[in-house]
Amino acid sequence: MASSLSSSLLLPIGSSCINLYGVCSAKIRVVAPRCSNSEPRIRISSTEESDNKFSVMKRRDVMGLVFVASTLFVDSYDADGAGLPQEEKPRLCDASCEKELENVPMVTTESGLQYKDIVVGSGPNPPVGFQVAANYVAMVPSGQIFDSSLDKNLPYLFRVGSGQVIKGLDEGILSMKAGGKRRLYIPGPLAFPKGLTSAPGRPRVAPSSPVVFDVSLEYIPGLETGDEE
Repeated sequence: MASSLSSSLLLPIGSSCINLYGVCSAKIRVVAPRCSNSEPRIRISSTEESDNKFSVMKRRDVMGLVFVASTLFVDSYDADGAGLPQEEKPRLCDASCEKELENVPMVTTESGLQYKDIVVGSGPNPPVGFQVAANYVAMVPSGQIFDSSLDKNLPYLFRVGSGQVIKGLDEGILSMKAGGKRRLYIPGPLAFPKGLTSAPGRPRVAPSSPVVFDVSLEYIPGLETGDEE
């Protein structure tokens, strides 16, 4: 019916009509009130049918788009909640640094803290209670980052040895020299007793689980580089 209607629209008005057999005749072209009345009815019913079909299709398309959008939102939220990183984050130790670390000897302290010096600093050691400026990248043992000062583009300021940071970081910084860079392997008792919950882009840290910190001691405010104790 749709093809007959399309074809009839290409002909001059009044030159043809549609009968029950689909035959257009010149004889009934002039007389056919019945025929001419049937054509608008066909057009109206065809238009209404098309409109109904379009309306149904439109509703289905909208519902489909809403479903897809909601699915993507939920997937994205789940990925964030699971702590999957959205992009590669800056690190203090790149791929070449990781290779060099394989040959650096491990130092183990009495507390169980272990560390490897990436760069040995040339400045002074920080006295207990002094403020230090340090950059850090905190990771779970798999290497996934859960916190970093590099995201803020500012060194982290705190008083070393005063309990303002976890015990393993305090101990590791105290034996460093300004300008040095070190990887700390911090055992559970010196890390986060209560753990850390997962967040967008951050993995969960289980209570008293081991963590790894790459830390660079940038400077010690109030101490000149050459004033070593």
